[in-house]
Amino acid sequence: MVGVGEREASAQEQEDDEWKPEVAAKTILVEVAFATPSKQLIVPLTVPVGTTAYQAAVLSNIKDEFDEIDLDAMPMGIFSKLLDGKGRPTAKEYVLQIRDRVEIYRPLTIDPMQARLNRAETSKNRAAKQSSIRELNKS
Repeated sequence: MVGVGEREASAQEQEDDEWKPEVAAKTILVEVAFATPSKQLIVPLTVPVGTTAYQAAVLSNIKDEFDEIDLDAMPMGIFSKLLDGKGRPTAKEYVLQIRDRVEIYRPLTIDPMQARLNRAETSKNRAAKQSSIRELNKS
């Protein structure tokens, strides 16, 4: 019978075999993400320490999956925080940290305020149509 302390030690030994410090110190795990309305892709990637967000996007080969990706022109961010060079570094300057997710952003196809107005108008029309149907059903 194995005691609790012995089980913990053997689990630690297994972790040590899988996670080699000399390798861990030189590379980090990150993700690169892009999405369209019909397709989303997150590419897990092991990169050298010191890799920038832009370099990770290139290394991921994500542009091979999406024709519309232009890594030099499209904005990028880390967990929804835009790398714009204003309050944060640019994608070519930002050095990745462990488990960062590089997100490549598509350009807006419609102004957000206009999209909201369009949804409100659609909702208003739908409510009017349902009201008319109810009136007809009462008769």
